[in-house]
Formats: sequence, structure tokens, C-alpha cells
Amino acid sequence: MHKTVVLYPQPADPDHFRDYYVTNHLPLVRKWPGLLAWRYSFDVAAAEGEAPYFAVFEGDFADAAALAAARASPQGQRLAADVVNYATGGVVVIDYPVHDGTS
Repeated sequence: MHKTVVLYPQPADPDHFRDYYVTNHLPLVRKWPGLLAWRYSFDVAAAEGEAPYFAVFEGDFADAAALAAARASPQGQRLAADVVNYATGGVVVIDYPVHDGTS
């Protein structure tokens, strides 16, 4: 499995961010080809001190190639272009292969 994580610093207007994200951006996420599962939160907390991020998104793909294809797709390009409409604090995008742990 391959995961993409989007970290959102504090936006200028948190209410607009939340409303736009749920009403407009997440419907685009649902159309992202190859996306196996996804989750998000506006309740980001730090173990100590103030959290550096306002919101987080996680998306799961079969592998890095599936994520690359999703990003290159018309839906992926629309999704990326939409970020400027709500993420006034910027965005940090990371991705990585996920390895299962053993006890």
C-alpha cells in the first residue's frame, strides 16, 4: 500500500476552509481514480504545545504507480488546482509506502 498525506497549516478563514473543503473539495476526492480509502480531520492536536497544522487528509493507494496515475489524471489535476480555493495557509503533501508491523 502507498499513502499520501496532506497537511494544512492554519488558514486565514477556518470557517471558509471547513465549509469549502466538505462541500466542494471532498466531492472531488471521491472521484479520484485508484483511491482505496481516505480520511480527514479538522481536529489536529500535538502531543505537546500547539499543533502546526489545522487539518490533515490521508489517502490510500495500491502502490506508488497508482498514486502517480491518480495525480496525473484529469480528476487529480482538478483536485490539485482546487486547493488554492480554501488552503490560504498553504499545504504540505507527502507520500510513502506503508509497511505492516509485526509484534
